[in-house]
Amino acid sequence: MERKRPIKIVVAGEGGQGVQAVAEILAEAAYEEGAQALYIPAFGVEQRGGVSLAFLQISEQPIASPKFEKGNIVVALSERAIHRTRQYVGPETVFIYDDLADIKEEELPRSASRVLSIPAIATAKSELHPRVFNIVIMGAVIGATGVVPVDKAKKALEKRLGYKFEQDPKLRELNHRALERGVELVSRILEGGER
Repeated sequence: MERKRPIKIVVAGEGGQGVQAVAEILAEAAYEEGAQALYIPAFGVEQRGGVSLAFLQISEQPIASPKFEKGNIVVALSERAIHRTRQYVGPETVFIYDDLADIKEEELPRSASRVLSIPAIATAKSELHPRVFNIVIMGAVIGATGVVPVDKAKKALEKRLGYKFEQDPKLRELNHRALERGVELVSRILEGGER
């Protein structure tokens, strides 16, 4: 995806799902690559148990305004997050959501250019570890946009979680695999031509 104009990303989920971590790591990866990055967190009234939103812009040029009306990528990790992000979806938006059983087809935004269902939670539980599902989602965002290279995302993960990786080197491999699986999941969907 071209970055001359900002790529605008909204990630939303329940408090505790790692939404802010995804945005922070993507911003760090963009910065590592020499791009401009602007990240703004927004929390519900309750930190844990409320809907958490992260707004992120990445661009080669200076970013004029911290606010935006529509996102290029909108990610929703829960049913409530779908409702909270609907206003940021427009005709150029790729809408990504976790393939949860409780999300009904009619709740998905119809105005998006594409709607991608990603089995991040199921993949994390069955192949990796439930705690890295947000890294699977981050990989999906990278796979859908090319907003940052995977190697820069891995470096940003190292910067954020390096102390944990030192304590348990298996965590590094687990997070890297989660990132790669997210990219693979989106690539498979895009190659299959799903809406």
